[in-house]
Amino acid sequence: MEDKTIIFSSEHPSREACTSYSLAIDDALYAIGGKWKLKIITALLDGSLRFNELQRGVKGISATVLSHELKELELNGFVVRRIVETYPAMINYELSEYSYTLKEVIIALCKWGVSHREWIRSRAI
Repeated sequence: MEDKTIIFSSEHPSREACTSYSLAIDDALYAIGGKWKLKIITALLDGSLRFNELQRGVKGISATVLSHELKELELNGFVVRRIVETYPAMINYELSEYSYTLKEVIIALCKWGVSHREWIRSRAI
């Protein structure tokens, strides 16, 4: 996708530019959108975790939802499922190398989240 920084300028972007951005945003939200995916990814930043450890690290997520989200993250290449050959077998989840392409996105979301919270609080007075 070509760089079309015009979308946030005073000029009006073309319909094609808007459509292009909209499709790209749809793709991004499909891969990492929702309540849990980024929380799971950030929980795995410190290293691999077993399912129950991961569930404890992501407050409020049910086992069913965690299982579903892990499958989607694995399909999109962000999480790797590793089987440890022990008895009984252990399954660990860890971030793939590809998941680190989200670093700038996560940093930007954190900064924006802090800024937004401060903005909301400043309006509540």
